[in-house]
Amino acid sequence: GIAAFLLIAYPRTERSLWVGLRYLFVSNTAMLFYLVGAVLVYRANHSFAFAGLGNAPIEALTLILVGLLTKGGVFLSGMWLPLTYAESATPVSALLSGIVGKAGLFPLLRYALMSDEIDTIVRIFGVGAVLLGVIYAIFETDTKRILALSSLSQIGWILAAPEVGGFYALAHGLVKPTLFLTVGGLPSRNIKELQQQPFNTSLWIVLVVASLSISGFPFLVGFGAKISTLDNVLPWQTIVMNVAAVGTAIVYARFIFLPHHKQAGQEVEFGFWAAVIVLIGGLIGANAFYFEAYTVANTVKALAIVAAGWLAYGLIFKRSALRLPRVLEQFEHLIGGMSLILILLFWMIFTRLDLSI
Repeated sequence: GIAAFLLIAYPRTERSLWVGLRYLFVSNTAMLFYLVGAVLVYRANHSFAFAGLGNAPIEALTLILVGLLTKGGVFLSGMWLPLTYAESATPVSALLSGIVGKAGLFPLLRYALMSDEIDTIVRIFGVGAVLLGVIYAIFETDTKRILALSSLSQIGWILAAPEVGGFYALAHGLVKPTLFLTVGGLPSRNIKELQQQPFNTSLWIVLVVASLSISGFPFLVGFGAKISTLDNVLPWQTIVMNVAAVGTAIVYARFIFLPHHKQAGQEVEFGFWAAVIVLIGGLIGANAFYFEAYTVANTVKALAIVAAGWLAYGLIFKRSALRLPRVLEQFEHLIGGMSLILILLFWMIFTRLDLSI
């Protein structure tokens, strides 16, 4: 967390210092919740072992979960994420989205696999994050904010099916740095301006490959990750997750169908290509983790989802000018959002444990 703060604040402008301090405040508050919960677990079991969570008081579970949900950028308690990712320097955004943001997620996945009650709660918040992020991303016009809000949605995909969340985290950890690094080289951050201003074709090709992967297109790791997730969701999640998959295709159609020109004058640094070649190699090579996804039915389903998203983008969303409010991202509301999630979690855990008894 401290290293992330230093990276965010490194430009030392007033804006970067404010965003960095905002991130540090939210992160430390979340970890304070987690620490108090961990102490309560130790008090009940005289051990910090994960197994002790099953014998911990309800308030301990609640505090630990709200700390991890906030740290991971999940649902309403993760609304610090869009501004932080969007306003950081491009390489820092890539690092935060690809690696740092996963720190709060893996403990959630681990605990979800240990407890059926917590598994359901994690899935519920995952679905909520998927919908919240993709809806905001569809109507956003700033390219870095689109990617940041999409990260909020993709985090939900990781939690929606905990047993395969690690694979989805790998896919997201490869594709999102590629997208952030590429968007950082575009001539504008405004998607409307980019629709009227062709940019370098080489950048466009990288943007298309990464966008296809995160949309679930075959032959890229995003295909296997999405199929494995959709195969492991519960019946009540199925419709929502398929609709969200179409929403993701809509979001990234905005990048895929941007105009480009081979002779456009943007210069691309060598360091960009060194990083992107490794990342794209990972997007292709990581298919080896789930070859079983490549069935006729899965391939047709993935292509249908992508086609539906592109069609919806062309007919409806390309000309949309709707702007969604950003009130939930304001600093004074972030701790309030965490408090609401804390109350909601306490009620959910109390209800489920009471029913199980």
